[in-house]
Amino acid sequence: MNITTSQSSEDRKRHGEHILIHMTYIAKNVDLDSGIELTRALEYWRRYFEENDIVSALVISEGYFVQSFQGTRPAINTALEKILDEHSTIVPNIVNIEEIESRHWNGFLVKHLTSSVEDEEHALKNFSAGSDYNPYLMKSTQIESFLTAIFEGAESDRF
Repeated sequence: MNITTSQSSEDRKRHGEHILIHMTYIAKNVDLDSGIELTRALEYWRRYFEENDIVSALVISEGYFVQSFQGTRPAINTALEKILDEHSTIVPNIVNIEEIESRHWNGFLVKHLTSSVEDEEHALKNFSAGSDYNPYLMKSTQIESFLTAIFEGAESDRF
């Protein structure tokens, strides 16, 4: 059986479709004031990532976003460009970008940390430089460890 594609494998490699990228960023939410706006934005991005074969893990707490997404190099480049174009007030700060062998997440995972004692203890223990939750004060390794800790168990929410 012969399969023909519109792109030769050499062209595919030229654009990086064979390379998986893992990128993590942090941002402060200053644009989406209401829960309805945030919900609409999350649904929009869930569909966009699904259509472009990108998986994601997102933690939202106290107005901060910490998101890790994984996909092919061209898909991640396009997604980052789209985030910068459509959400200019968020201004993502990239804390890690690397090539990976396989994806770590499945689908579009979202966890909203609340002010509950359990979430606060978890955030302060794993993700704080003191008594305040602020991802801008953390090292990239701490942020990656935090995401892994949040989403390694079955208690993570699937949007």
